Amino acid sequence: MANKTLFSGRNNRLPKATARNKAGGRAYRLEPKHALAQIAATGCFNGAYYATAQTQLDELLGLIARVDDDRFLAKLAIYARQKAFMKDMPAALLLALSTRDTQLMHQVFDRVVDNGRVLRTLFQMLRSGQFGRTSLSASLQRAFQRWLNEATDGKLLSASIGANPSLRDVLRLARPTPKDDARRALFGWLTGKEVAKWAPATEADLPRIVQQLIAYRAAKRGAEQAAIVCEMNIRWDLLADAAINGDVWKEIARQMGPQALRMNLNTLRRHGVLRDPEIVRYVADRLGDAGEVRRGRQFPYQYLAAYLNADREIPHEVRSALKDAAEIACGNIPQLPGPIVIGLDTSGSMTFPVTGARGAGATSKMRCVDVAALFAAAIMRRNPDSVVIPFDTQAYDVRIDPDDSILSVSERLAKYGGGGTDCSLPLRAANEKLRNRKFAGCVLVSDNQSWIGQGHFGSTGVMSAWNEFVANQRKLGQASPKLVCIDIQPYQTTQAPERQDILNVGGFSDAVFNVVAGFLRDDQARMVREVEAIEL
Repeated sequence: MANKTLFSGRNNRLPKATARNKAGGRAYRLEPKHALAQIAATGCFNGAYYATAQTQLDELLGLIARVDDDRFLAKLAIYARQKAFMKDMPAALLLALSTRDTQLMHQVFDRVVDNGRVLRTLFQMLRSGQFGRTSLSASLQRAFQRWLNEATDGKLLSASIGANPSLRDVLRLARPTPKDDARRALFGWLTGKEVAKWAPATEADLPRIVQQLIAYRAAKRGAEQAAIVCEMNIRWDLLADAAINGDVWKEIARQMGPQALRMNLNTLRRHGVLRDPEIVRYVADRLGDAGEVRRGRQFPYQYLAAYLNADREIPHEVRSALKDAAEIACGNIPQLPGPIVIGLDTSGSMTFPVTGARGAGATSKMRCVDVAALFAAAIMRRNPDSVVIPFDTQAYDVRIDPDDSILSVSERLAKYGGGGTDCSLPLRAANEKLRNRKFAGCVLVSDNQSWIGQGHFGSTGVMSAWNEFVANQRKLGQASPKLVCIDIQPYQTTQAPERQDILNVGGFSDAVFNVVAGFLRDDQARMVREVEAIEL
């Protein structure tokens, strides 16, 4: 009798997986543009579970060389900065563009280099020699000079925070010609030149904010400093190193915006600010202000990161405010067109920090699995009829309490697993246990490094299970279910090839939700198309 599986027309249509992923499993290689977009939205130039910082850079440079569309490169630099909210990747793409199309580089420079941190990162990458040059070309020098002359006083002061390189290093190499005496005096002060060398500018030409900062740093008493801080509108970290006592720190806290407060709770605690009940209430109110959260369009990820990094001594009122803010931030996530199956990868590689190496060199306490769990919890909050299936080498049966906070749900989901990776398991579990339920599709949140479980006829396990999922959903009247593979690490392979019913998207910003929601609504949005839709 003929083997029904072998001669099944449905299975014979499965595409063969011709690549191997970093874990050694079958995979599909992404096209160069898509792979470049994926690494631009997820790469941090730090160690990942299956990649070092150097291999990420080598892969980036290799992909850039294979993508000969300079306009796409320019748009991707903007996308990585403005929608994926990356810091290093946009600078790297812009620097690569500067060697290929200087006109395009100038066209997008200010949209990519939107603060001093990115400017200094661009300068650091240039001096490293990794991009083929170690000094400013005439064209890049003009771009740096324009930025330095057109930046506001506050923006330049913010850019002066940090070293290796410092803003002084940038100014000395870029050599901008000051547009007036105020800017001449400011450049002289920022580079540490003697006042006599500012001529014809003098100290009187310094912007008022700089004169206030000088007076603040020269003050001998905390009360004097606190009085000056009350009159200033300046970044808190320009004041921190000279603050004399806790009273000054309280005024600095009042100068912080909600995001600065969220990111510096431990700093405020160390300086005794959070011992004052009035300041505790103020901080909690700012963090949990619904209007602020909605206006800032913050993704719950930011609040989970703050919650995980907060010292145990942080007051309960402040911790509760972070939970409340995360709930409010869920309102910024789009509602999907129907319930979905959410596959949550909880394998061993997902326990790696999402933006850096482990231990002393780690840049975040937030692990890949924490991000994935938060994705799942956030989708569930807006789409409660969906089903979450955590998996490693087995699929776990979990039940979500709708009254739990999103941070509690994500924390509980992240505790499952820790073993190998079989990305087909959520689909197989749905095929076996949820056959009578209609779904708009499935979203897999993973690093896509599946190495256990093979598919039929050389395909991946995911594709075989997806094929069965689609057939079953069509029997239930769901004409076009969709599969979305969200990759939160900078690898170049996937478990399902890009096609009409399959979307591969990289990153962990709120922009990903909009792409996923659009795709599930049948508008055929793709990550590459999302990039190409950007207007130059």
